[in-house]
Amino acid sequence: MSVFDLVRMDGQVAVVTGSGQGIGRGIAWALADAGCDVVVNARRLSDLEETAQGVRERGRRALIVEGDIRDFSDEIASRTVAEFGRLDVWVNNVGGSVEPTTYELAKTSDEFFRGMLELNLTSAFQGARAAAANMPNGGVIINIASGAGMRGSPMTGAYAAAKAGMINLTQTLALELAERGIRVNTVSPGPVVTEAYLGVLGISDQLEKLRQTIPLGRLGTIDDIGAAVMFLSSPAASWITGQNILVAGGRTERSYQYGGRKQQGE
Repeated sequence: MSVFDLVRMDGQVAVVTGSGQGIGRGIAWALADAGCDVVVNARRLSDLEETAQGVRERGRRALIVEGDIRDFSDEIASRTVAEFGRLDVWVNNVGGSVEPTTYELAKTSDEFFRGMLELNLTSAFQGARAAAANMPNGGVIINIASGAGMRGSPMTGAYAAAKAGMINLTQTLALELAERGIRVNTVSPGPVVTEAYLGVLGISDQLEKLRQTIPLGRLGTIDDIGAAVMFLSSPAASWITGQNILVAGGRTERSYQYGGRKQQGE
C-alpha cells in the first residue's frame, strides 16, 4: 500500500457540526474528497443545502440535520447511525460569538461569558460524548479550537478561555478513549477570513495589516483547515492523538494592534 492511500477514508461516515458555511463547509468538503459520507449540521437550512450539494458533487452521500447542536448532539449521532450504519469521524466545529462584538474581560457580563462557554466549549463536550457513545470500534473526534486559545487574547478573552478549555478537553478525552481506539485531536486555526470572522472582529479594512503578521505571507483559507482535519481523521494519522495542531502560517506572536486597539484576530 502506498502512503498516499492512507489518507483515503472510503466508506467512512463523518459528522461536521457548524458546517453551513466557512471553515465547517471546508471541512465537510475535504472529508468528502477523502471518501466520507458526511452529516452536515447548522441552524440555517439554505446554508446546509449548499454544503450538502458540494458533498454530493464529490460523489458522496450527505445527510442534513438542521438545528442548534447544543440541543440535540445525541440525536444527530443516533440519526447518523440509523441512516448510514456507522459513525467514524465527529468534528466539533460549532463556535464563534453569541454577539457580533468584542469585550475586555473586565467589562464582560456573566451572561455573555457563560454563553461563550456554552457555545464554544460545552457544545464540544456534548458532541464528543455523543460521538464516543456511538463509536464501538475506534473512531476519530476532532475539535476546532483557535490560536486565541493558546495565549492571552485581548478583547476576545471569553472566546479564548473557551477554546483553551477545548484544548484541555481534547487531551483528557484522548487519554480516556485511547483504549477504545478512539483518537481525539484539536485543530487551532489562525486568521481565516470568513463571514463570521469579519462579523465579530470588524477588521475588514485591516486585512492587509493582518496578512503582514503572518510569516508565510497570506491569510488562511477554509481548505487549509479542511486539509488538516482530513489528515488527522485519516489512517495516515493513526498514531496521533491528544495533540493540538496550530494551522496559522507560522503566526505565533502573543498579540497585535489593529486600529489602535488590541485584538487577537483569531
